[in-house]
Amino acid sequence: MHGEYKVPGGKLIVADIETAQERIASAQISGDFFLEPEEALGALSQALIGLSGTASVQEIAAAIREALPEGAQLFGFTPEAVAIAVRRALGIAKTWQDFEWNIIDAKAVTPAMHVALDEVLAREVASGRRAPTLRFWTWERSAIIIGSFQSLKNEVDLEAAKELGVEVVRRATGGGAMFVEPGSAITYSLYAPVDLVADMGFADSYAFLDNWVLKALNAIGIEAVYKPLNDISSPNGKIGGAAQKRFGSTTVLHHVTMAYDMDADKMMRVLRIGREKLSDKGTASAGKRVDPVRSQSGLSRDDVIAAMKSTFVELNGGVAGDITEGEYQAAAELVESKYGTEEWLYKLP
Repeated sequence: MHGEYKVPGGKLIVADIETAQERIASAQISGDFFLEPEEALGALSQALIGLSGTASVQEIAAAIREALPEGAQLFGFTPEAVAIAVRRALGIAKTWQDFEWNIIDAKAVTPAMHVALDEVLAREVASGRRAPTLRFWTWERSAIIIGSFQSLKNEVDLEAAKELGVEVVRRATGGGAMFVEPGSAITYSLYAPVDLVADMGFADSYAFLDNWVLKALNAIGIEAVYKPLNDISSPNGKIGGAAQKRFGSTTVLHHVTMAYDMDADKMMRVLRIGREKLSDKGTASAGKRVDPVRSQSGLSRDDVIAAMKSTFVELNGGVAGDITEGEYQAAAELVESKYGTEEWLYKLP
């Protein structure tokens, strides 16, 4: 049995495993990692022999640590990474290709509908009524979307937002405030089975779920890298940020907003942020535009999204889909009962 795991920002681990009587009978670990001393590789592989075919990541990692010689140094991987590769070989841990992905690029809707759709689609995936899904957002109007745990008055100048026609909504996930305008941002959501990240810590899951988009951005000339905990960055500054929420024990919502070409002056007026905070968002000063994706790729927003879709399908598979009328209706009802209410918006005034 064969399993592979690419450490986000690190190296590839390959596990070739044979079992007998529901235990690991032989094991070979290989990859493009670095390990000192060289003899430690044999101890690493030997540590797996005799382990249960259903051993957890923690059990496998503990056996590896115990077997490694004193002073052994692992570069570009960890015992936990080896454990994930082993569990993939054993058929326990899932990969992207184990799921049939639906890719949605639907009509523009209001900001409140977008955040409501996130909850509706995540719950549909959790219930099994919808396949795991990648959704690209199209913004109908300008908006500020604040995180679930942010204070409204600390983040938003409500008078300026009203004057400029910028709608303010609160989303279900944590993280920081986002300012968007039609055509200025690239936002996407993943509604993924928890099985996909079941063997990872919370922080590792951020890097893992964004690895495909780093490849897509690299392919169009952007030197994008992952910056813990939840940022996509480049030598020219921050490109975007991610946020997550788990729905029960079955589904993780992971969404990202990237700056395509934003009005920095307007952002400064409606968000209560200083020049220092803005300086890592693609511009060194409060200039006219924040445009890391546009300026670094030279592509239109539509072409960037097309490249992202192509990379996702190439790596993970996927077919085009859409949001159903029932899902739109459920989201509209959720706007009325939750996301469009002052009670939700002002839950942290």
